[in-house]
Amino acid sequence: MRGIEAHDSYGEQPDPEDHNGRAGPHKDTPPPENGPGGPSGPEPPEPSTSRAPDEPPHIPMPRSSVEDTGLPLPEPAPAPLFLEHRVLKALLGAWALAACSPEEAAAVEDHLGTCGACADEALRLRDAVGLLHPPESLDLDPTLRTRVLESCLDRRPPRIPVPEWATPYDAETARLDALLQDIGDAEWHAPVRLRWFEGDEQTSRRTTVAGVIAHLLTVDGLVALTLGLDDPLEAPAETPTPAARTEAFWTTSHFPPTRSVRAPWREQAHNLVRTVAFAGGGSGRLPVSYGAFELPLRDSMLDRAFETWIHAGDIAEAVDYPYEPPSPRHLHAMIDLGARMLPTALAARRQAGLAAPGQTRHLVPAGTPGRSLRLEIEGVGGGEWLIPLDSPAALPSPDHEVAHIALDGVEFCQLAAGHVPPEEAAAGQLGDREAIRDVLFAAASLSRM
Repeated sequence: MRGIEAHDSYGEQPDPEDHNGRAGPHKDTPPPENGPGGPSGPEPPEPSTSRAPDEPPHIPMPRSSVEDTGLPLPEPAPAPLFLEHRVLKALLGAWALAACSPEEAAAVEDHLGTCGACADEALRLRDAVGLLHPPESLDLDPTLRTRVLESCLDRRPPRIPVPEWATPYDAETARLDALLQDIGDAEWHAPVRLRWFEGDEQTSRRTTVAGVIAHLLTVDGLVALTLGLDDPLEAPAETPTPAARTEAFWTTSHFPPTRSVRAPWREQAHNLVRTVAFAGGGSGRLPVSYGAFELPLRDSMLDRAFETWIHAGDIAEAVDYPYEPPSPRHLHAMIDLGARMLPTALAARRQAGLAAPGQTRHLVPAGTPGRSLRLEIEGVGGGEWLIPLDSPAALPSPDHEVAHIALDGVEFCQLAAGHVPPEEAAAGQLGDREAIRDVLFAAASLSRM
């Protein structure tokens, strides 16, 4: 029967030429009227009870159940978690640390796609986790402490705020203290060379890491004395200058300074910041004597911040420690202090006969516009300053501008610290060459031990 033949060809592809969609060897034979595919419909095939031994079965055997095979059953797909918003928000910290279960992580990530507030918080937490596991444990972002403090103070303002002019000193002492905390006992005796300018010559003094901290301790003591705090110097110095006080401390010590000097230095720094905070912003006008000159307290705190950063860089270079410049805002304040001190330094060099000859004929009365130099500081913390050349009391005037200097901010600070010779300062220069030389050497003369 044709129905049996069609059934025997199970799995065989229909012949493309058979328009009735049936497979079989007799593709050219028309179907009978009442046969399969005829108008009367298909008739059920009669079962066959005989087949050849090597012939495949006409009907496939039923599949065996996986339960009967002894194989492990497949794991069912986990049902998604449906958690409340407060629960998902509480899981953000664990998610940022990759401490959630897969189900919890999937629920949190689905939620982050629909909740902007939680997505912002998750991004901040992920950034914080990156700071907890930096690739270089010693190479921290120099603005990290400032940003953390600003974030904390935005949430809870301090009862007794630190004056703005004292925050650079607070930040730089904290950064240096973090450096000192990371170094070993042997590195406290690593050689360090302090460098500064005297006249037109660069000079230096050899000491150790501990000796540098002792130097900062004694010079910061000048500010402590102004605020009525204890003087760290046990024996009085011959003159109240930073260099004389430092030499007196080194000389009177029974042994070379060791890491034990860190504790009194840090305690004094804390006391200075705490005292100016309690004293309020009006204390910024108190004069601090450096022996040969005076600075108001607000400028003296900037000066101490500047020297702390410079000597921290000296220490970092000695112990091969990565160290970055201050934050742009603090760096700008330090550059501004140096620019404001340049006219006085120029006058002192002129009185000492170190300024270019013939400049005295340009002296002008106080309050009168005179020759000016434009100091352009590039990079972060930069800006422009007009420096009066003829007298500290003269008025700087763009109409009397005779020269223009362009310097990178960090390089200007290194010049003012005596670390870069004026002749080697990579400065863009335009105008009066003698005026430019005078200003560069006056910037170097701001340095001291």
